[in-house]
Amino acid sequence: MPKTTMPTTVIEDAVHLACRAPSYHNTQPWRWVVGGGRLHLFVDADRVVATDHGGRQALISCGAVLDHLRVAMAAAGHKSHVQYYPNPADDKHIAAIEFTPTAHVTTGRRRRADAIMRRRTDRLPFGPPAHWDAFERLLRKSVDPDKAAVDVVSPRDRPTLAEASALTDTMRLYDSAYHAEMRWWTAPYEVNDGIPHSALVSAAESDRVDVGRTFPVTHNEERRVELGDDMSTMLVVSALGDVRRDILGCGETLSAVLLEATLAGLATGTLTHVTEVPAARDIVAAVTGKPLPQVLVRVGTAPALEEAPPLTPRRPLSDVLHFSVG
Repeated sequence: MPKTTMPTTVIEDAVHLACRAPSYHNTQPWRWVVGGGRLHLFVDADRVVATDHGGRQALISCGAVLDHLRVAMAAAGHKSHVQYYPNPADDKHIAAIEFTPTAHVTTGRRRRADAIMRRRTDRLPFGPPAHWDAFERLLRKSVDPDKAAVDVVSPRDRPTLAEASALTDTMRLYDSAYHAEMRWWTAPYEVNDGIPHSALVSAAESDRVDVGRTFPVTHNEERRVELGDDMSTMLVVSALGDVRRDILGCGETLSAVLLEATLAGLATGTLTHVTEVPAARDIVAAVTGKPLPQVLVRVGTAPALEEAPPLTPRRPLSDVLHFSVG
């Protein structure tokens, strides 16, 4: 593939937009390097949390940012050509990406890039998603079945997922390392990573979402009272195998799911807590019939006139993007 030179600002703008991708506790465990005519993506080992055993959550996060990068570059008029794990001796070197110009930027590509800035992780109760059958058809077209499996959880299996979520809380009740991690990433001070209190929920709000991670609660006034209990539809993204490339593919698929939902005007919330504990993960696997579930996604509707919450913080571009010399 011929290497295409382009203005530095194009790469900077695309990486800046791509880094709006969701990541585990908003840790943003990625590092970008421009060198040799290519853009390289690495796992930032310094930002892999201690309880992320095996680095699965970091890989899912990096898969999401990689797919976001492709979307951003497509809107800028460039097709991305990804070589996965170009250095067999370095498992932190996830991808080397080259670009070729496209003849035309479609409206659809621009809209998908715009959806990156509109997407939020929403932990509040949802109303039921409208026109689900039509949305699911679009969703199936947007995801690559060779990267990961996506299953829709039937309403009859929803209580089983709620039981798995509750089991996760029970099994972590005395896990001091996990709770210390939660406190660190939700600390109530201004930073450029972690989860701000504006993105968390009160105890009453949390009680109305049957499948959700338990974070330190806030004392906000209860919101969306008119919706009652959560009526979202649940999706499960499962890996096709148990190697790094397969887990990365789950992150790429997660990105596609979230952006397709955003384009459809739907709200989303990403969940991994029930796949982090083996016993709960086995319950999810039994529901889907897929042995390696990695990510759950709640999809539903938020009140149309509700003000969008503020964007969660991101690290400065200078922290995540570097240009090699020579």
